Amino acid sequence: MMPDWHNHIDEWTDRHFEQMIAVRRHLHTHPEPSGKEQKTSLHLAQLFSDRGFDTRMGPEGRGLIVDRKGKREASRVAIRADIDALRIQDRKDVPYRSQSPGVMHACGHDAHTAIVMGVLLVLQEMQAAGQLPWPVPLRGIFQPAEETIVGATEMILSGAIEGIEAIFATHVDPTRLTGRVGTRHGLLTANCDSMQFIIRGRGGHAARPHESDDPIAAAAQLISTLYLFVPRLTDSQDSVVVTIGQINGGDNPNVIPEKVELQGTLRTLSGDVRERTIAHIRQLARGIEEISANEIEVHFEAGTCGVDNDPVLSDLVRRAAIEVLGEDTVETISRPSMGSEDFAMYLDHIPGVMFRLGCARDADAHHVLHTATFDIDEEAIRIGTKILARSVVAWSAPEAFQI
Repeated sequence: MMPDWHNHIDEWTDRHFEQMIAVRRHLHTHPEPSGKEQKTSLHLAQLFSDRGFDTRMGPEGRGLIVDRKGKREASRVAIRADIDALRIQDRKDVPYRSQSPGVMHACGHDAHTAIVMGVLLVLQEMQAAGQLPWPVPLRGIFQPAEETIVGATEMILSGAIEGIEAIFATHVDPTRLTGRVGTRHGLLTANCDSMQFIIRGRGGHAARPHESDDPIAAAAQLISTLYLFVPRLTDSQDSVVVTIGQINGGDNPNVIPEKVELQGTLRTLSGDVRERTIAHIRQLARGIEEISANEIEVHFEAGTCGVDNDPVLSDLVRRAAIEVLGEDTVETISRPSMGSEDFAMYLDHIPGVMFRLGCARDADAHHVLHTATFDIDEEAIRIGTKILARSVVAWSAPEAFQI
């Protein structure tokens, strides 16, 4: 038999579910990209202020820290949501389709925000009704700029985790059906570094390429070489992903430009592999430089390390998920993802855990993250709220009542 507080969490969550959906759809309709989340932050600040919470805005009015009224200094556990959207044109035919041209929530951040909001509302009202088994010193962190891997650091510098001893988060997972959850001890995501290549050649007329040193040809050769030889220079048991996501060069179809710039990412699962791969990439660039007569500058900028889940907190979330969904629906994630998450920045300071929340209605027709048709089964919001609420209540238990 479940404790009374478990039942109360479920009842309060069901009662607030439509509010959570409304917030998620509002954010989906009015998304803001990384670095521009002022209106989103203000909307959330007003929502929480109206409900009796203390709020603090993040830097430049982006991001939000939410505590119960008068409880800021007592908060010891945090739940984190991300609020930024992506520069993708929304192509869904739904009432809540993005109204911001070229911007949409294609990674589930609107759902994460609705879930964290739900947990805060549910536990606040349970506290007021005397239905919590013990005090739950909870803080909500609504973080900007996750997609550009700077938001977590900005919020940390703004005091978001001062006094916090543990932090929880979830990420929707369209590869799992709604009602299924994935958990993992240890490394969950990859290290991610940004790469920049500046290729400088000698411009000329498109009809006479022999009179120039073509940086576009060098760029094409460099991309091909990276994609072919980085895997060949890497132990097959080490995971490495190199991707070029942006190419800029040239202004006219009949002119060979003087410069081309490439931007991309390097993803690895260990520091040693990262350093060896960076050295290999520099070596390959030098080779292309020599055969093309171009100059190639190579720049790496450290992004975020991998999310490293605390095993105790991971077990706590797993137990909470089993209580909500049943043991057969909670899966162990067998290996880390090569995706990245700046949630890892918080874990450089305090223990934390992130779990995967299934959000697909249909296994054969799910919408992949970061695509123009991405959407979720909103029932996942109800499930995520119940799991996170149980987790933070259980974490807050006095030692004699640890679950």
